[in-house]
Amino acid sequence: MDFKSITVAGSGVLGYQIAFQAAYHGFIVTVYDINDEVLAKAKTKFTTLGEAFKQDLHATQEQIDATFKNLSYSSDLAEAVKDADLLIEAVPENPEIKTDFYHKLAQAAPEKTVFATNSSTLLPSQFAEATGRPEKFVALHFANEIWKHNTGEVMRHPATSDEVFNSVIQFAKAIGMVALPIYKEQPGYIVNSLLVPLLDAAVNLWINGVSDIETIDKTWMVATGAPVGPFGILDVVGITTAYNINKMEAEETQDPLKIKAVEKLKEDYIDKGKLGVSTGEGFYQYPNPAYQDKDFLK
Repeated sequence: MDFKSITVAGSGVLGYQIAFQAAYHGFIVTVYDINDEVLAKAKTKFTTLGEAFKQDLHATQEQIDATFKNLSYSSDLAEAVKDADLLIEAVPENPEIKTDFYHKLAQAAPEKTVFATNSSTLLPSQFAEATGRPEKFVALHFANEIWKHNTGEVMRHPATSDEVFNSVIQFAKAIGMVALPIYKEQPGYIVNSLLVPLLDAAVNLWINGVSDIETIDKTWMVATGAPVGPFGILDVVGITTAYNINKMEAEETQDPLKIKAVEKLKEDYIDKGKLGVSTGEGFYQYPNPAYQDKDFLK
């Protein structure tokens, strides 16, 4: 299968990055979203992203101009997918919204179109039936700031055809990703299956009073050579995400430690608007967090 024309459904945090990344690598990309107002916001974000590509990837102005030429926009689903070889779905992480979207998409998309979900918390088999083409459906998951953290996790579900699975792996490579094949459905894929327990353990050590935030991060950085520790990572991911994960676990397990973590994250961080890198302060202050200080690891 040779993908040339790509449609990205949803221009939120990851959607617009995926669209720009694919267009930068020469693919013809249509960005679909629910209305023109949302798409107008995406266009503004693309301009900022162009500057990031120049800074981080040393992209030339010519390359950025070519990227913009490869991008078009539509709030009409049938129009947006009429030529699509591959549709990447990046709509909100809500099972009902996604199911409803796939029902509509199944009616609108040509038979040739392969569907890929960018969901990080939901499994493709949950939506396989709704797609109307389970054999042409996979998960394709990216990390935030995909031009720098260029993992492309490709996860099949039991009905995915080998041809589709392999084609999406090739596509991930073609847009500059390190393609990571996942042969069996796994909540959290590989990255989060490794990362979430680390972040969880760090929060537990802190809430339990075992050690302080900077010492925990320093330990991880010195012992493993990692450029950032778990709390630095949480600032990038966003403290709201940590709060939501802990809240879910607290409700399920009634673990006193989890309940305490939820209260502390809410009172000391979320209520004070300290949400991480995005707000300039979280566990650290930005743009110059303490863990980047040359003496931090001493």
